[in-house]
Amino acid sequence: MMFGLLGFGAFAPVEQPELEVLHRKPAADKKRKAPPLLFIHGAYAGAWCWDEHFLPWFAEQGFDAYAVSLRGHGKSGGQDDLHQSSIRDYVADVRSVVETLDAPPILVGHSMGGMVVQKYLEQYPAAAAVLMASVPPGGLSSSVMRLTTSDPMLFAQVSMVQAGARDLVDTENAGRAIFSDDMDADLRDSYGARMQSESQRALMDMTFMDLPRRWRMQLPPMLVLGAGRDALFSINETKRTARSYKADYQIYPEMAHAMMLETSWGMPAREIRDWIIEHSDRFTLE
Repeated sequence: MMFGLLGFGAFAPVEQPELEVLHRKPAADKKRKAPPLLFIHGAYAGAWCWDEHFLPWFAEQGFDAYAVSLRGHGKSGGQDDLHQSSIRDYVADVRSVVETLDAPPILVGHSMGGMVVQKYLEQYPAAAAVLMASVPPGGLSSSVMRLTTSDPMLFAQVSMVQAGARDLVDTENAGRAIFSDDMDADLRDSYGARMQSESQRALMDMTFMDLPRRWRMQLPPMLVLGAGRDALFSINETKRTARSYKADYQIYPEMAHAMMLETSWGMPAREIRDWIIEHSDRFTLE
């Protein structure tokens, strides 16, 4: 998820493109009476990051599990207009998927996807929400300042990804932004090769232009998950996010930012499953 803020410029409205939506269905005899799950990826990624582990696992657990590639990401349309796409455009993408579902979903957003979930809740209801290693309500400013002062080399590597200078990126060094040290090097590199540039407009929105407005939200039950070795968002920021939304939270001290791809991905997956089961009587099913 990140940075490389290059400047302003003019942004024209972006039309709704065709979206890539991955769907993993539970077996008929395992299907739970529960809202569908809709997973929303972070910056530089796509729906593929959820299909490595989370989608098949949650389907096995009895949930209808969906993941969307936001416009300009993965196999979705809108590639040519990527840098004009705003967080509100991403909210519109999520809404267009939600409208195809049989019931209001539980929204699960990672990093930038967590910000998209927060902005979604300003306008629309959800059965519940889960924020994983999410951009906090205050935006990216504190993360940018912290990285530029404490780890300028890492900041430079991530900025190269944003600028599209992939040949100059040291994948081992850049990988420190999102993966733990125990990640297999070949696997880390294969994930890194699938990363892409992020919308410049969306990055500015998350820094200062379009931050969440708590007073506009009708908050559903919410769970906030954080990683102790997250180079982007600190434990204190994660706790403040949970306090802002009066949410339950859990911190995984040994995990890094890309929680759904970490070798210990099963811990947050089980936490989400158990939290959903525990709070199922609070969810909107229609």
